[in-house]
Amino acid sequence: MPLVHKIKIPKLGMAVEEATLTAWLVEEGQQVDVGTPIYVAATDKVEQEIESPVAGRIRLIGVIEETYPVGTLVAEIVGEP
Repeated sequence: MPLVHKIKIPKLGMAVEEATLTAWLVEEGQQVDVGTPIYVAATDKVEQEIESPVAGRIRLIGVIEETYPVGTLVAEIVGEP
C-alpha cells in the first residue's frame, strides 16, 4: 500500500495565521524528489517556495490565489513504502 504524505500550509512567521497559495510549481501526477519546490505561499511580509519533504507523485488539492489558514492541507505526495 502506498504511503501518503500530507502537504500543508506552513507557519511562515511567528504571528502568521494564514497564507495565500500563489503558484503551483508542479503539475498533478508529476513525480517529485525531496527538495523539489512544490508551490509558492505568500503572506503580507514574505513569499516562499515550499519544498517537498518526500519523494513521490503529487496530488494537488489547493487552489491558486486562495488564502488558507496555517495547517490546511493543499497537496498530497503518494510514495512507495
